[in-house]
Amino acid sequence: MKTIKLMLAAALSVVTVMASLLPTASSANDLKPGETISRLNVERIKDLVSPGIYWTVENGMDMKIVPYQKISPPQFFLDATEKYGSQVSLEDGRYIRNWVAGFAFPDIDPNDPDAAVKVMYNQERGNYYITDDMHVHSADADTGSLTIDSKGDRHYSVERHFIADWIRMLKYEGRLVHEPMPAITDNHDEVLTKRGMYPLIEPFDLRGVGTVLFRYKDTARMDDTWLYIPMIRRVRRMSSAQRSDALFGQDIDQDSYGGFRGNVGEFDWKLLGVKPALASFHGENLPPKVCERDGGLTYCENWEVRPEVYIIEGKPLIPSYAYSKRIIYVDKEIFMVPYADMYDRGEQLWKSVLLSTRYSKKPNPNTDYEYDRERLFVYAFTVIDMQLMHGTRAAIPGMQFPEETGWYLDIGPEAPQSVSEDWWTIAGLLTGTR
Repeated sequence: MKTIKLMLAAALSVVTVMASLLPTASSANDLKPGETISRLNVERIKDLVSPGIYWTVENGMDMKIVPYQKISPPQFFLDATEKYGSQVSLEDGRYIRNWVAGFAFPDIDPNDPDAAVKVMYNQERGNYYITDDMHVHSADADTGSLTIDSKGDRHYSVERHFIADWIRMLKYEGRLVHEPMPAITDNHDEVLTKRGMYPLIEPFDLRGVGTVLFRYKDTARMDDTWLYIPMIRRVRRMSSAQRSDALFGQDIDQDSYGGFRGNVGEFDWKLLGVKPALASFHGENLPPKVCERDGGLTYCENWEVRPEVYIIEGKPLIPSYAYSKRIIYVDKEIFMVPYADMYDRGEQLWKSVLLSTRYSKKPNPNTDYEYDRERLFVYAFTVIDMQLMHGTRAAIPGMQFPEETGWYLDIGPEAPQSVSEDWWTIAGLLTGTR
């Protein structure tokens, strides 16, 4: 009975959030640096966040408001955009063609009927903070339930703890730091990128689990994802629809990493608007600061009003996809996703993913590892299931690894943290997870 009451309360809260987002007099100009937004004054941000983020603050996540800071792409990325941008086109309003490097679509007219899909290709391929390769070490996550006691206090009860040894990505196109540039020509798989995450170190019953993903140059071709499960000693090929399913008791699905990591060509896109919105791009706490008012479900970090944020609706073309739609917020300045909401088949708010990001030369201020320019590092994220009152929080590096660098970006094949291309194969997956 208690569980049913909590689920009804969650559903009612979602409806309340949707109703509260009708236009009001509140605006970005009302927020001042130094202020804290909490559930006590959450109505002040109703026009500056998604319904999912509003729900999260209403349930105990605090926002420390800091001044807006501009983030500019490096000159070499702008040079690549100028060199190659004019040749990029869309086929059938969906599939990108002739992209080489840089922003795919540097000038987007909001009145263009293809504006939304162009924004999403910039989000996928215009991530100048990673142009060649990515190696993330010792990320960890907790998953658990959120309950509300008779006094209205929130409690987050951790059910499982996860540690991933390595999360890696190798880009075959758009390369601008290490040779070969701008593409790896020895590309018999015809991929855009290869990604992988393995092995899991915890929990014990999932030790050795891993995944490898191929995203192809031809966006009309669906991704290939392989999942290795040591318990049955089998590699399972996952369908594109299964990429929207949460695995192993967590709340996040593979297409929600980074806010959105699905195949752009597998969605119908619509631009809902462009407006100021809050985002967390200049975090300071590492490890991230766990919120107290929601029992530790989320992280309480710095938030700033970004001047222009695209609000994009994506409806999947795959019939068995878990969500009816995604509403994705994309910062116009850096084409990065600060958060996104996912809706169930009944068009009701289901989940939200929110990211906390740092902009610094150091991925971890507690270590000596430093880059020659400032970069963007996602150091924390949370996925919340509003309907089940459940959530997964993650930190990079993990909360129990405060002295780990965490992020190794564009380091090239000769760096000690790098690996050979064999790592992104089924054979590598089998070898590396044992």
